[in-house]
Amino acid sequence: MRIADRIRTKLETALSPVTLEIVDDSHKHAGHSGAREGGETHFTVTVVSDVFAGKSRIERQRMVYGLLAEEMADRVHALALNTRAPGE
Repeated sequence: MRIADRIRTKLETALSPVTLEIVDDSHKHAGHSGAREGGETHFTVTVVSDVFAGKSRIERQRMVYGLLAEEMADRVHALALNTRAPGE
């Protein structure tokens, strides 16, 4: 399974997002630290979920990093996060 698919499955299951966008930015980092042939190392993820209501930016990001710990340890080198509650 592709890394982006694993990310999508985990975030959809845990956060029931109203919006989830996953962009593979790996091509922008070719030749840089953490880049691998075939990509799937650098992602930008936008998540809008009711679960984030009342939580700080840091709490939201910790939630996402916790959900994706396996991917971060395996292949993902960088994850840029945009986490919001609906209406923000």
